[in-house]
Amino acid sequence: MRDLWNREIDYIRISVTDRCNLRCVYCMPEEGIESISHDRILTFDEIARICRVMAQSGLKKIKLTGGEPLIRRGIVSLVRQLKEVPGIEQVTLTTNGILLEEMADDLVSSGIDAVTVSLDTLDRERFRQMTRRDELPRVLEGIRAMRRHPQIPLKINCLLQEPEKDLLAVADLARTQPIHVRFIEVMPIGYGRQMKFVKEERLRELLMKHYGTLTPCGDVLGNGPAVYFSLEGFQGKIGFISAVSHKFCNSCNRVRLTSDGFLKTCLQYDTGVRLKEPMQAGCSDEELASLIAQAIREKPVGHEFDKKGLVAGEEVRTMSQIGG
Repeated sequence: MRDLWNREIDYIRISVTDRCNLRCVYCMPEEGIESISHDRILTFDEIARICRVMAQSGLKKIKLTGGEPLIRRGIVSLVRQLKEVPGIEQVTLTTNGILLEEMADDLVSSGIDAVTVSLDTLDRERFRQMTRRDELPRVLEGIRAMRRHPQIPLKINCLLQEPEKDLLAVADLARTQPIHVRFIEVMPIGYGRQMKFVKEERLRELLMKHYGTLTPCGDVLGNGPAVYFSLEGFQGKIGFISAVSHKFCNSCNRVRLTSDGFLKTCLQYDTGVRLKEPMQAGCSDEELASLIAQAIREKPVGHEFDKKGLVAGEEVRTMSQIGG
């Protein structure tokens, strides 16, 4: 699958639900959002069918996200289902970690290839303020549960935001444990527009001040655009995903599938195609493949997050509605 800019698309991020058991300040309001009705959510068979059709054209990697994917009943069976799709090389998961302790063993037995936990602070009160829930102990237990399966790569995603001491504390997890910690610049989408964020360069300065030289490494430790560095004495790597200050659109290899079946070709724009309705109407696999191919061909050349104000055709939904 290639777009008009000759980028090969082999990776899809699938939101299995728009529901979440946190209320993060950069994602949704305190009262939450109106959830999509059950009959509008993609079924597991519909998700598997889309992946099977795309795999026939080169899809190789799948990331399951949400909302919070572990609250979707039967998520472990979906992992098994997707692992059986010919051509799919990896099925991974991003979670907030609250339900990870009780589900870690089942996820591993289902064949999950890697797990990423979103964690922005190790301070319990700050966590409660940011997520509006007092769930940090459960998240840490979930991380410990996955550490009991060292064959499954474990990463931490942390948003680059103040206070900086929180960022250093999360980075230290990569020093004391074989966990890769990636820092992500806040993108101006939804409630993220209101956030004051720290740029990659600032954290790099802080890390070198505390830990020494950041040495670039060419390791490919995931399916996304993270750039990794090693630090002396660290068991894991430090990565940066900096869509705002270090634009990487020219190497973008992914599309997103929302929980209600919209194949979204760029995070910033509302471009893409609806897939649930054609499937419900009885379209053939060939027709489904044609819809997908046309949407991918027209994938935008890149985002314009650095521009002030709204951009023509810009996405107006929040991240919880789009999918992580």
